[in-house]
Amino acid sequence: QVQLVESGGGLVQAGGSLRLSCAASGIIFSINAMGWYRQAPGKQRELVASITSGGTTNYADSVKGRFTISRDNAKNTVHLQMDSLKPEDTAVYYCNSVVAAFTTRAYWGKGTLVTVSS
Repeated sequence: QVQLVESGGGLVQAGGSLRLSCAASGIIFSINAMGWYRQAPGKQRELVASITSGGTTNYADSVKGRFTISRDNAKNTVHLQMDSLKPEDTAVYYCNSVVAAFTTRAYWGKGTLVTVSS
């Protein structure tokens, strides 16, 4: 069984910064893509950013230039540095990882709340 545990959410004023982290643990042979999704109240979950095992990144247009995703393959962790936060970034942020173990499947964390006040 694989677990993803997020940390780093909280309340911040508009223009501020937060850094989210997600650590994967359990029986892991390797981790393919890792990413961050978010879900605001009344909206569908959306991709924020993703990163492959080779370091190729992808960002939602709404966060390009403000958010940076990174990963530490040795520690099975992924981070999301969020700068110049806006009230519309308020959401629950979820970590997602495609993990290869005895099978290969995607896992989700339980989420961490980010609230940006105006």
